[in-house]
Amino acid sequence: MKMAQEPFEQETLKHIRSRLDYIYSIAHTYNNDNPELMDAIASLAAVANMYTKVHLEELNGEIITKSPQGFIVSELGKSYSRMKEYEKRKDNDFPSWKL
Repeated sequence: MKMAQEPFEQETLKHIRSRLDYIYSIAHTYNNDNPELMDAIASLAAVANMYTKVHLEELNGEIITKSPQGFIVSELGKSYSRMKEYEKRKDNDFPSWKL
């Protein structure tokens, strides 16, 4: 019986992790341009990178990272908060008018 192919191969995950590292570093480098946006991007890249790291560990049969779920929830919370604040600000920027 033929084994099912893994949805992600190790090399692909390493490539994804590399791209996420790049996105994260650019977000930090240009943080002064738009801090809220860059912080949200950096947090999302960190979440995706952690997920990739844990999946690579699973493929290798070694669990090194402790409590990745806590890290992911925390970083995702940062991005979520930034987006909620942005949304509130945009709603307030819209001019009031009556029909």
